[in-house]
Amino acid sequence: MQQREADITIIGTGTAGMAAYKAAKKSGQRVIVIEGGAYGTTCARVGCMPSKLLIAAAENAHQLEKAKEFGIHLTAGYRVDGHQVMQRVRRERDRFAKAAADTVLNWPEEDRLRGYARFIDANTLETDTGFRIHTRTTVIATGSSPFIPAQFQEAGDRLICNEDLFDFEKLPDSVAVFGPGVIGLELGQALHRLGVRVRLFGRGGSIGPLQDNKVRDLAGEIFNQEFSLLDDAQVETIQRSDQGVDICFVDQQGQACRESYDYLLAATGRRPNLESLNLEAVDLQLGPKGSPTADPQTGQLYLKSGKAAPIFIAGDVQNYRPLLHEANDEGHIAGQNAASWPDLHPVPRRTPLAVVFTDPQMALVGASLPQLQERLGSENLVIGEVSFHNQGRSRVLLVNKGLLRVYANKESGVLLGAEMLGPAAEHLAHLLAWSVQQQLSIPQLLELPFYHPVIEEGLRSALRSAAAQLN
Repeated sequence: MQQREADITIIGTGTAGMAAYKAAKKSGQRVIVIEGGAYGTTCARVGCMPSKLLIAAAENAHQLEKAKEFGIHLTAGYRVDGHQVMQRVRRERDRFAKAAADTVLNWPEEDRLRGYARFIDANTLETDTGFRIHTRTTVIATGSSPFIPAQFQEAGDRLICNEDLFDFEKLPDSVAVFGPGVIGLELGQALHRLGVRVRLFGRGGSIGPLQDNKVRDLAGEIFNQEFSLLDDAQVETIQRSDQGVDICFVDQQGQACRESYDYLLAATGRRPNLESLNLEAVDLQLGPKGSPTADPQTGQLYLKSGKAAPIFIAGDVQNYRPLLHEANDEGHIAGQNAASWPDLHPVPRRTPLAVVFTDPQMALVGASLPQLQERLGSENLVIGEVSFHNQGRSRVLLVNKGLLRVYANKESGVLLGAEMLGPAAEHLAHLLAWSVQQQLSIPQLLELPFYHPVIEEGLRSALRSAAAQLN
């Protein structure tokens, strides 16, 4: 077995691992990165970018569908070329993935090891390619993988996840999507708009990451106007058939149904890639779901004895906020602290910000309504809201669907969070996140300029609604 020495070892070269490497390398110490899978980030290869490419095609098709409402008639109609759609998705996906992979390949060769790593003890790692690494500190940045419930295995070779979909050479004719989370909603709606027969199955009534019941209920109504979303489906059986996949279920009217689809797309969440790391050898503190317990401001892990371990964690494997910009922040934080260990430098985290690229879009900013109700009590909160149904600019653009709710401290008036379903949510969410992070109050925000006619005027209406309730 070949022996290697390192000051900092980073397991994984996704977004978090790349950020950790760059931060650790600045210290001038010996850094080794270990990767057993493909170079390139989850975002570029199988996540954010290919999904947005598919959504972009779907949005263009949807605009053609809406053209007649503006008095524009496409007399010859239009045709979705499923092969060409997927050709562009794969081509641009490969370009994004190659750019990320090339970044890693441009690092010094002596800094890179191929193989899957496992702990021997807190300062020793081994790879399945025959290397033993003695290291002062380690950063775990191994990412996550799709979670597939056992019941779905009955679909056989017609069971796919989002990672499989992006390799398709053409669009399928029909897909049953399980899981109305971010991935399921985005892909399900996009496939529907590209002419694929889709039904979306959920459990427990959840829709995306929405936490505010009023926003979530409206989301269910709006999405069901376009395609079938069973947010609390009773699925009886799943079976591979000659035609594809047969699904027996009870619909929301209590009717027993049997339907066939070409594929079953599992969008039922992701799990941290921890199983092959042999964490038992390190005796780390583990949370209730089996993941290591980390300090989000340092990335530090702890031993069961309570002592700080020379091990740090970052990115989706931590499952703190599994988003690219958070993974990048966590990588920098973990890499810096792994380099300075045992001296740690806590870094305050940014205001939580999440966007879902459905239509209408979803956005969550700051603390959620349930979190604030638990922390402050409902009596100490004010909730301002605006419906986009009659919002001027939204009606002009025929995107007048949705609801924005903003949450503020009743005594101080400080904005604490917001939840939105509606047009331009990706942009309004940034304005709201910056405002929450700056701890601005509702009156202060209402002193800022709002142009006319713009969708941002809807935000002003929600702020005015909140201001009317302040002490």
